[in-house]
Amino acid sequence: MARPDGWLNRKRVQWRTKTTAHDKGSVLLNQRRVYILPTRAGLAFCALLLVLLVGSINYNLGLGFGLTFVAGACAIVDMVQTTRNLAGLVLSPGRAPDVHAGEDAPFELRVENPTRLARYAVWIDFEHVPEPRQAIDVPAGGSTTLVLRTATRARGWMRPPRVRLATHFPLGLFRAWSWWQPDSRALVYPFPEQDAPPLPMLGRPSPDGAGSTGSDDFAGVRSYQPGDPLRHLAWRQIARLDPELGGQLVTKHFEGGTVDELVLDFNTLPARLDVELRLARMARWVLEAEQRALPYGFILGRIRYPVTLGTAHQAACLRALALYGLPEEPA
Repeated sequence: MARPDGWLNRKRVQWRTKTTAHDKGSVLLNQRRVYILPTRAGLAFCALLLVLLVGSINYNLGLGFGLTFVAGACAIVDMVQTTRNLAGLVLSPGRAPDVHAGEDAPFELRVENPTRLARYAVWIDFEHVPEPRQAIDVPAGGSTTLVLRTATRARGWMRPPRVRLATHFPLGLFRAWSWWQPDSRALVYPFPEQDAPPLPMLGRPSPDGAGSTGSDDFAGVRSYQPGDPLRHLAWRQIARLDPELGGQLVTKHFEGGTVDELVLDFNTLPARLDVELRLARMARWVLEAEQRALPYGFILGRIRYPVTLGTAHQAACLRALALYGLPEEPA
């Protein structure tokens, strides 16, 4: 004979799986997705109605019956209005910017109201938050956008937790709520190492004789090229030129010498370091090279990026670090 609680457990698991499935695209909150129960105030109000009804029956009070039925009708209207305050809303996910591990990941959510009934005091937040932090009003035929934040712990793709929408409007006798699992994701980069060693600059012979390291002979000035060290700018010549009149930056030119080459290679890091620590060091070096405007190459396993600079290059390197050893698509 099957245990009676086995059926309840299966139903609970099925309901949990159904409510946590990712909702593709926009989602309409129909009445089947809205749940409602009386609040503590609603239970106390029901007890008061029961006392009024019993007293009216015992003492045969016509006004007591009228007051009881009118108050009961108001409670029923409040139950309907509380449900309608959620039903009919259209939910859709928005942007989810990339963040570093340890930072809060912002998930943008859009709530639309295609009906003629304005919605008030709709509390919305992630399910793990005990008390919702944001309440929104959605005008009739309008929409509103909000951002919910949740903590991140590990690198890789991150799905947002379930979103809970709740309302007590208008009288607070009932609480209606609904669940929504946004189909969005945020990419979490490794957290940069705090006390990382200096950038691994390598010296190589300069093909054009423009040296950036060593003590070489000064050979004149030339036009500034991206990646030239700031310490080699010819400030005296620059001061004589007016940039507004077409003057350009110039750099000191040296005979012979070497130039700095920056290549961030994961395999050159000490093997004794943990994989996550090596990824964190690479992330720090990428950010530092971009901040200092130093063109850099990037090598991570089979991924090889040439020496360059820019926002796209930085994003590609950080993405490779975030997904190293992880699947390309989130679970």
